[in-house]
Amino acid sequence: MSSQLAMTTMSAAEFLLSAVLGFAFWKKALRKRFPAMGTYLALRVASTPVFSQLLLGEAGRLGGSHQLVLLCAQVYFLAFWGVYICSAVILYFVCLEVFQSALASMPGLQKLGIVVFRWAALVSAIVTFSSMSSLHHSLLIVSDIAIPLMRSVSLLELCLLGFLCLSMNALRLSPRDLAFGISLGFGVMSSNDLLFTAMTARYASLTAPLQFVYESVILVALSTWLVYCAVPEPVRKPVVLQVNSTIYRWNEIASALGHPGTQVAVQQPANGFFLTDVENVVEKVLNRNLKRRESES
Repeated sequence: MSSQLAMTTMSAAEFLLSAVLGFAFWKKALRKRFPAMGTYLALRVASTPVFSQLLLGEAGRLGGSHQLVLLCAQVYFLAFWGVYICSAVILYFVCLEVFQSALASMPGLQKLGIVVFRWAALVSAIVTFSSMSSLHHSLLIVSDIAIPLMRSVSLLELCLLGFLCLSMNALRLSPRDLAFGISLGFGVMSSNDLLFTAMTARYASLTAPLQFVYESVILVALSTWLVYCAVPEPVRKPVVLQVNSTIYRWNEIASALGHPGTQVAVQQPANGFFLTDVENVVEKVLNRNLKRRESES
C-alpha cells in the first residue's frame, strides 16, 4: 500500500468515526448537556467533504480551466482557516461546558472558574492579536490569527485535563464520566498538535512519517469519545465534605465573592434595665410594709 493510499484511508476512517460519533451524540441527546461539543462535531463532519472537493479541484481532478484551479485554492485557504478559527472559539466553550459539568456540585468554585475562563479568553485574544505578523497584509493574515488562537485554546484544554486529574477524588468524578472523557480526548489532541508543530519545525525531513502518527492519534481520540458515548455513564456520587475541609471553605469563599453581604440592624438595649426593675419592685414592697405598720399602730 502506497503512502498516499494509506493517508487517504486514514482520512476516510477519521470522517467515518466523526460521523458515527456525531450520530451517537445526537441519538443519546448529549447535545443538550454539551451543546458546544455537538456544534464542534457537526462542524467537523460538515467541513470534511467540502475540503475534499476543494482539494480535488485544486489538484485539477475536477477538470476545468486554470482559473478554476486557482479559485478552488483560494476558497480552500479561506474555508480551512475560517473553520480553524471557528473551531478554536467553539473549543473554548467546550472547555467551559466540561468545567461546569465537573463542578456542578460546587457552585461557588464553578462561578469563580467561569470568571477565570473569561479572563483566559481575554488574554488569549490579546496574545493572538499582539503576535500577528506585521509583514502579512494579504490573506495570510488569517493564518496569523488562527494559529496563536488555537495554540492558546490547546493550552487551556491541557490545563483543564490536568485540573480534572488532580481533583477527581475531591469532586467525586469518575474516570468514566463523559465530562472527563471529552477533556481526555481534547487533551490528547492538543498534545498531538503541539508536538507535531514542534517536531515538523525542527525535523522537516520527518514530515511524512509524523503525518501518519498525527492522524493515528486523532483516530485514537475519536475512538475514545465513541467509547465514552457507547458505555453507560455512572451516576455521579454526591460530594460529602467536612465543615473544616479546605475545598468546602474555598467553595464558601467563592460563593461569597461579589455579594455585598446582609445588613443587620443592631438595637442597643437600655443600660441597666434589669437593675431598674429590681429597684422598683423593692421600693413597692417597702412602701406596702410601711403602710401596713402605720395602720396597725
